[in-house]
Amino acid sequence: MTGAPVNDVIDELHRRGLIALSTDEAALRAHLAEGPVTYYAGFDPTAQSLHVGHLVQFMVLRALQRAGHRPVVLVGGATGLIGDPRMTAERQLNDRDVVAGWVQHIREQVAPFLDLPAERDGLAAPVYVNNLDWTQQLSAIDFLRDIGKHFRVSQMLAKEAVSARLNSEAGISYTEFSYQIVQANDYRELHQRHGVTLQTGGSDQWGNITAGIDLVRRASGAKTHALSTPLVTKSDGQKFGKSEGGAVWLDPALTSPYAFFQFWLNADDADARTWLPLYSERPAEEVQALIDESVERPAARAAQRALAEELTLLVHGPEQLRQAEAAGRALFGRDDLASLDAGTLAAALTEAGAVTVDGELPSVAVLLQRSGLVASLSEARRTVKEGGAYLNNERVTDADAVPGADAWLPGGWLVLRRGKRAVAGVHRGA
Repeated sequence: MTGAPVNDVIDELHRRGLIALSTDEAALRAHLAEGPVTYYAGFDPTAQSLHVGHLVQFMVLRALQRAGHRPVVLVGGATGLIGDPRMTAERQLNDRDVVAGWVQHIREQVAPFLDLPAERDGLAAPVYVNNLDWTQQLSAIDFLRDIGKHFRVSQMLAKEAVSARLNSEAGISYTEFSYQIVQANDYRELHQRHGVTLQTGGSDQWGNITAGIDLVRRASGAKTHALSTPLVTKSDGQKFGKSEGGAVWLDPALTSPYAFFQFWLNADDADARTWLPLYSERPAEEVQALIDESVERPAARAAQRALAEELTLLVHGPEQLRQAEAAGRALFGRDDLASLDAGTLAAALTEAGAVTVDGELPSVAVLLQRSGLVASLSEARRTVKEGGAYLNNERVTDADAVPGADAWLPGGWLVLRRGKRAVAGVHRGA
């Protein structure tokens, strides 16, 4: 990461489509131009890992850091115990020890996005905070007298999620209703403790963010700022960050680097062109050239590959990117399967679709049918006869042949392929 002029960062964020809403933009530009500011973004531990939907926040955090500003990252140990109201129903309250574990894991997960650039380029080092540190010290009386008195119930009721819940059968508890006060108090505390004057977050958090600005003003008279990122969606209306198997997590134990790479690589053309400016830190002219190439030669999937490579490198590092790329080449016969480690091979074949075989190994024809690559044994035999069946990237010539003991790859896997693109795995059971 290289530094950028302080007064260029708003233009960069606009160019990339990363600003949906902001407080007085002229005042914000002037504030940023005065010199480095301290800004923050918060993440609630609602699961053990963040997912790709959070990446847009990191893009803003990193852009501001490159421009010379100082990031504060808040992981909500307190707000995570309450839960931001959803539009439909009450959130399940998680155990305190569970939330504490999630806080620590997410703290460690966030660090590589901001720590290394600071150390390498002399940019402002990030500060990490947990809002439980100040929230749990508040008595009920202090909370009501010192903080609650600054909030007007009419404004709190106007929040979209709150009004939706009030008009539903589910209703809303006082716990979730109070969430916006607790989050707003974070801005007040960070302004006092660290001099924070800018908050960034998703546009769905805009009501909570502006409540924080108002609380800082009422409590101290200080002027603070905010900007929000757009809600990222897919062109077909599906929620961004979801695959057929569920959320696409940043934790490699929940979503393998191979599956993460494939999520971006398999993006729809229209989505890839929309997402590339949001998530790529390449120069503007390079991003535009990739988008132009995607329009002119969509089969090359230039935008998708750029996203997959850049974000896998950012989230998982160079070695996992190398393995993810090698897995794609190897599964489709362009690389040696022996180049893959057992973990990458297992992740790739699980993602592609796999079947477990217990006991005696059947013939290739039976394996093709069981794996779902063909619908019947007769189709399997026809595929072999026509030269379209492969075992470990070697063409199969005998449909009744049984793979030998030396065919098993690391981790107990066989790779079946029909034609150029249809792949499945066979895993050795007991």
